Amino acid sequence: MRTLYYSHPDFLAHDTGLAHPECPERLRVIAEALAAPKFAALTHVQAALPDDIEDKIGLVHGRAMIAKLLAEIPEHGLTNLDADTVVSPGSRQAALLAVAAVCDAVDKVCGGAADNAFCAVRPPGHHAMPDYPMGFCLFNNVAIAAEYARKGYGLERIAIVDFDVHHGNGTQAAFYDQPQVLYISSHQWPHYPGSGHPSEHGAGNILNLALATGSDGEVIRAKYRDTVFPALRKFAPQLVLISAGFDAHKDDPLASLRLTEADYHWLTEQLRAIAEDYCQGRLISVLEGGYNLRALANSVAAHVAALMGLVNEGV
Repeated sequence: MRTLYYSHPDFLAHDTGLAHPECPERLRVIAEALAAPKFAALTHVQAALPDDIEDKIGLVHGRAMIAKLLAEIPEHGLTNLDADTVVSPGSRQAALLAVAAVCDAVDKVCGGAADNAFCAVRPPGHHAMPDYPMGFCLFNNVAIAAEYARKGYGLERIAIVDFDVHHGNGTQAAFYDQPQVLYISSHQWPHYPGSGHPSEHGAGNILNLALATGSDGEVIRAKYRDTVFPALRKFAPQLVLISAGFDAHKDDPLASLRLTEADYHWLTEQLRAIAEDYCQGRLISVLEGGYNLRALANSVAAHVAALMGLVNEGV
């Protein structure tokens, strides 16, 4: 498997302030974990900022929203866009580069230059609504990647699997009436942001798995085997995208599910196998949450190992 690893130093310049859980150190510990010898075959990529980046963002977000958000990024200090979402002078470049990274991953994977990709980007994206940012998120990276692949490569069936502990309300909103995109989310319920009830079906393309507080890997694996994997196989995706949040880990401070590194490796293996069966292995993973630094680093290592076809050793 040829796996791409997207990162960029400018992601660290998105300063969220003292003690904010979505901090630059998240990417530092991921980089340290993926520097281990077992990941020597990873292809490191730093995406460049294209001239048409706002056109790419505009595939999901309105032009008024883009202009307003960029105008609110301060020249000095920090600004709160809402109670949870903080921006700083470096946030503009980081947010634009996050979109650039996921779109470049679409180009590389759909163009056959790589089998799959992991995009270690900040800020995260799956709470960003088409018309406003929220929940640590500015632009909805994975939704933009889906639209870019759909319109740029003529794909008619794109699956997004979101295993972040929080429901990706922004991604669901972007595709609620779009049957060409299957959105599947497993998340703690009830929990932030309050959406993601199993009754929310969209145009038959939305599948929400509401997980009870304390659900562990055994419970979650069973739900994926019984519900998610059959839905994906029925859909027969031409591209699989993952909103890869690692805050369902048992040690994460922001939620109360009980996944382990082994669960993330297993889940990624299964999704990779489905991608291999239906879309020549085309799979792109985009970082979302995960706020215990040790658990995040180890979980990402397990996730990327599975993308690369490596066994789950030492994680």
